Order: sequence, then structure tokens, then C-alpha cells
Amino acid sequence: MITSTVRTAISILIFGLIFSAIACDSGDLNSPSERTAVVTGAERLITYHLDEIQEKRVGLVMNPTAVVDGVHMLDTLLARGVNITALYAPEHGFRGEAGAGERIEDGADQQTGLPVYSLYGQTRKPTPEMLRDVDLLLFDMQDVGARFYTYHATMGLVIEAAADAGLPVWILDRPNPLGGEYISGWIREDEFTSFVGPYAMPVAHGMTLGELAKMMVGKQWLDTESDPKIRIIEMEGWSREMLWPDTGLPWIAPSPNLPTFEHAYVYLGTCLIEGTTMSEGRGTEDPFLLIGSPSTRLDEENFERMNQSISGGRVSPAVFTPESIPGVAPSPKHEGEESYGIRVHVDDYTAYEPFENGLIIIAELMQHSPEAETNNFLYRLAGTRKIDQVISGEASPQDADFELDEFKEARKNYLIY
Repeated sequence: MITSTVRTAISILIFGLIFSAIACDSGDLNSPSERTAVVTGAERLITYHLDEIQEKRVGLVMNPTAVVDGVHMLDTLLARGVNITALYAPEHGFRGEAGAGERIEDGADQQTGLPVYSLYGQTRKPTPEMLRDVDLLLFDMQDVGARFYTYHATMGLVIEAAADAGLPVWILDRPNPLGGEYISGWIREDEFTSFVGPYAMPVAHGMTLGELAKMMVGKQWLDTESDPKIRIIEMEGWSREMLWPDTGLPWIAPSPNLPTFEHAYVYLGTCLIEGTTMSEGRGTEDPFLLIGSPSTRLDEENFERMNQSISGGRVSPAVFTPESIPGVAPSPKHEGEESYGIRVHVDDYTAYEPFENGLIIIAELMQHSPEAETNNFLYRLAGTRKIDQVISGEASPQDADFELDEFKEARKNYLIY
């Protein structure tokens, strides 16, 4: 028979266990991952703004990163009765079926039959005919945060075409994976205006696509006859100090050669290798982390010098052989040739400076790869010829002056977060 004393003790024990469980649950709710979870503009569109587009013919400028809860926005919007009438494909395609630089052709979405218009082929700016059957454009892509990444160039051309057609463009905002505080690299000079450098800004601009859209309009970077009609569907929970791992969002490769955040983070600097005859690692499992060429020869002193200079990371010796990978790297540089060089490792993202470290790497490798050469694409990426002094050793990568004060001041007028 259980005595009253025992019953009291059991009751106290049970209450204590329940209280502990509640406390643990409360702790989980307030954990850093929960506190810093970001709600994207796409999610907020679905939650708060669908009624505003139900009666409209809607065109989507999107790619595989336009996802909410694992489902592409096209499929989500169709399931909710939105009248989608046209799709527009940037570099890599609407659902990501093309590799870097591969021309995109007009066609139809295999899953829905909707027309897909290419914005990365013969036409990069929507024509009036392409916009004939839409009342509103939704733009949703995960950017990388680099001036030479082409998605913001596509966004600018879409806004121009929409303005001339009298159509509004809604930008469904997503985080800048590099955060909103890191700004680095030379301001693109007018001589090197191109699709990988359409606007006069540094390599790392520290802005979201929504903020960039505001700046494009405000600084009158766009060529339009009418005032653009843009609307930013803002995120919730994102702040400028957040790097991608802080967002709580799953990484969806914004292009086939950036399979993880580490690849994308390092890419900001090692993409410069694309302006040389050295391999940037395309055709391997680690593009932009593996760098080298058949003629590269590095000794212990070279690695020691780089590792003393690189912030927040290091490089180690690597031997690799680029191979053709359909849809990812169909014809990589030095295909089938054994290449020697480095593998980049990030130890501390908050300390790693991707563009500055990229300059250190390209300078060291170019000086010890006797058959390697640069080409004009390097200047489009860097935005200037000043990089020549760094590569030759005349100027130290650590001493490069990017002259960013004016840009930093100007961008303050367009920041949302």
C-alpha cells in the first residue's frame, strides 16, 4: 500500500520531470538556430500576398533556388490557383538543366508545359513579345553576392523591359550568403562593363537582390523610357551580420559548380582563376576549391607564405584531373590532364576574406605556373587592370586599395535590413 508520504514524493518527482521537459522545450525554442531562422520573401508572398495576384497573369523569372519547403515556387503557385502564363530562364536554366555559360534555348517546362523564354542565349532582355501575356513579373533567385554572378544582371534587364512594357516587377528577397557587411574588391571601371560586370560596384557588394534593385533604380543605372515599377517582398529575420549558416535555410546550389556554401564563399576570390589558363577546379568534385595546372609547381615555402597570409583558412597541396561532367562542366580546362596546385580550406568563415584570399592565391600560383597566362576575361571579373600589379608581385594583395568609401556611403540609401 502506497503511503501518503510516498504519493507526495511521486507527485513531486512527476512534476519535476514535467517541468524539466517544459524547460527543455523552451530552451529549444530559444536556441540560436530557431532565433536566427529567416523567412524568405517567397514564403511571405505565399503567406500574405497571394490574394493580390490571383486575378493577374503572372510571369516567373526564377531558377532552381526558387524553393519553399522543398517545392519549386512554380509548382507551389500553380497549386494555389495562381494564373502562371510564362516562365523566364536565366543562366543555368529555369529548373537548372544547364551548366555555366551554356546557352539556354526557348522551349517548354517539361512538368507543366508552360512556355519558357531564354534570358541567357541570343536574348538576355525580355522582348515585348515575351511579355505579351503577363500582367506582373515575380523575380525569385538565390544570389551569391558577387558582382560577376549573372543573376542581378538578369534582374536589371528584366526591370528595364518591364518598365518599358508598363509592368510591375516584384522581387522576392533572399539572403546574401556572404552577409551584408563584407564589401571588397575594385569598383568596376566603365571600360569593363559586361554581363559579369553591368554596374559600377565592387566584387562583394554586401547587398540582397532587393536592395540592389532599389539601388539600380535610385542610381539610374537602368536604361528605361518609363519609371520602373518595383516592389520588394522583404524577408523576416535576416540581419546583416548573418552568413548563410546563420539563416537556418537549406543550401540549394545556385549553379551546378557551387554545391555547398563553402564553394560559394571561396568562389568570390577564386573565380578570378577563370580569367587565366589555370584550372579553377571545374570538372572535379570541388570547383573553386581546387586550383592548379599541369605546369604549376609549388614547394613548402610557397605553401608557408600563402598560409601565413590567408585569413581564416589555409591551402594544402593537391593533384587533380579535370573530367567532363555533362550539365556541370562539359569541357573543363585541362580536361584529362593531371594538374598540380592547391585545395582551399575554410576554418573560420567570420575571419575568412574570400576576395583578398583569392588575390593571394592567384598571385602565388601565376608566379609558379610558367605556362599559365591571363586573358581579357580576368579584367571583366576584377573590373580593372590593377590586378596585373598584384599578379606580377609589384603590389601586395594585402595592400590593395579598393577605394570603397563612396560606394559604402551611397548604398546606405538603399539598404532594407
